[in-house]
Amino acid sequence: MTIEIIVFIAAILFGIVAYWRESKNNKFYRLVNKITHSKELQMVADNPTGFLYLQPFLMRLVWITAGFLLGLILVMVLTPINLFVVQYFVSAIVGTLAGTYIASAFFVTKEGLSKENLVEAVQKGRDFIEDLAEGKPEAEAEEAKEPTPEAEAEPEPEAPKKSARERLKDKGMIN
Repeated sequence: MTIEIIVFIAAILFGIVAYWRESKNNKFYRLVNKITHSKELQMVADNPTGFLYLQPFLMRLVWITAGFLLGLILVMVLTPINLFVVQYFVSAIVGTLAGTYIASAFFVTKEGLSKENLVEAVQKGRDFIEDLAEGKPEAEAEEAKEPTPEAEAEPEPEAPKKSARERLKDKGMIN
């Protein structure tokens, strides 16, 4: 059980590093894309998609499983050790998948905290405080209280409709 936990934590860290590395450079994915696709179907030059980066859940799962399966086959062929590795294999896949989603959450948070966004939020806050200090909201509230000719010309609202409870009672679904 202890080794499984270690494998799981190491796989989470591996998933974070793999996602981060692929977000910076996806040359290997481009190479595989060139080999497996015709010229018309190849990805465009400015597409940042990779094996893990910007992929949906199912494709991430497929690529991670394929990678670990290849690694498992190499280890089984090259070493004479014959362990029961299914638990470690599954722990590594789930941990790597979790690590990629943890890394993607950090990227989303990082993009939301860019300098331009923070400066814009601070400026909006300053504008709001200045409006409160000048008393504009009070003046607008007084103007809103005064009836306008347009408001008098509006038709009367319809009678209130029955509530959901009353409609269910009418249908006999509740008492």
